[in-house]
Amino acid sequence: MPPRQDNFEELIQSIAKSADRASFARVYEFYAPRVRNYLVRLGMANNVAEELAQETMLTVWRKASYFDASRAGASTWILTIARNLRIDHHRRASGRDAAPDDPSQAQESPAPPDSSLIQAESEERVRQALASLSAEQAEIIKRLYFDEKPHSAIAQSLGLPLGTVKSRARLAIGHLRRLLDDLK
Repeated sequence: MPPRQDNFEELIQSIAKSADRASFARVYEFYAPRVRNYLVRLGMANNVAEELAQETMLTVWRKASYFDASRAGASTWILTIARNLRIDHHRRASGRDAAPDDPSQAQESPAPPDSSLIQAESEERVRQALASLSAEQAEIIKRLYFDEKPHSAIAQSLGLPLGTVKSRARLAIGHLRRLLDDLK
């Protein structure tokens, strides 16, 4: 059975098992711009962010077999790769000329073992909360937050008034907030 279009965990597993180029193309199309934007928000120059986004996606292709959906979602895994490549880039750029006791050169302490379990449980709760939305609300939330579309573009593409789109988004967010309030 082919993976569902929106299940990136299954797509990454398909890449790992059979070097499926179609699955990789779908993962790349969705995540490459998001990784680039993430790196720009962290202060990287556009050209460097683009280069590191390409390198991130190449790492996804090469190391898909290391992905473990029980430990983290696809977004978390891919953005962690990007973050690590960013750190490596800064280390190379600095030439390691800093003093040995420089706090900026200190390695991060490893995350506690239970943090990945807590994160996986949180991600599952978010998936369930999203599934509890009406189809109309879920579509608007998907386009608004996952596709990063503005309200006006969503309204135009769905043939709805702008006020309806904003109202559905507000109601959906309120519903998600009530379901996930304890995750803060």
